[in-house]
Amino acid sequence: MVTHISDNIFDIPDFRNRIAVFKDRQHAGEVLAEMLSAYKNSNAIIFAIPAGGVPVGAAIAAELKIPLEVAIVSKITLPWNTEAGYGAIAFDGTIRLNEGMIDRLGLSENDVEKGIEKTRMKVRGRVEEFRKGKPPLKISGKTAILVDDGIASGFTMKVAVEALKKSGAGKIIIAVPTAHLENIKQIVPQVDEMYCPNIRSGWSFAVADAYEYWTDVTESEVNEILKEF
Repeated sequence: MVTHISDNIFDIPDFRNRIAVFKDRQHAGEVLAEMLSAYKNSNAIIFAIPAGGVPVGAAIAAELKIPLEVAIVSKITLPWNTEAGYGAIAFDGTIRLNEGMIDRLGLSENDVEKGIEKTRMKVRGRVEEFRKGKPPLKISGKTAILVDDGIASGFTMKVAVEALKKSGAGKIIIAVPTAHLENIKQIVPQVDEMYCPNIRSGWSFAVADAYEYWTDVTESEVNEILKEF
């Protein structure tokens, strides 16, 4: 049963604050597709964030019979820790920096400039790799369903939302299998609807904990999935 915990946040009560509720990313996408059934055969477009969001988005797109695209966004990572980020850059060049984190960590202006340039190159490379030279989609007035395999800090998602707004999307929906409640509250004012079957709260949160089977998704796997669409 799908319920809404606020006017525009939809979840599955039986999944709240639980771990290992999805077999894998495909199963998570199938659950989300059921929640998004109102958009079947509509003018909506799935925008999946590579890499982990692509198998989730593919499952949704297949069930709803709507197009699958990629929304390429990458964290600007710390020089000493490539898992942690202090900002993000989107496919259209949109940049958002966590100024508070930059100050707390004592990152120099040079560190930040190097991080931005390195991430710009990564985003350009992924655009070329995954879109194969296709022109930008004309999404003015259309519904964009933004998909990832989960939301931890929510920083990359915020940048993706901003980029889609600049592209003229008529309606923006976030669809993610799992997310932390506090981070959802930070993002949801920027979008029209959010669908998240597994909402969790508490001190400890990891996206991977929502899945029984979890591995990193490779670029070659992303390319194979995109070929089908």
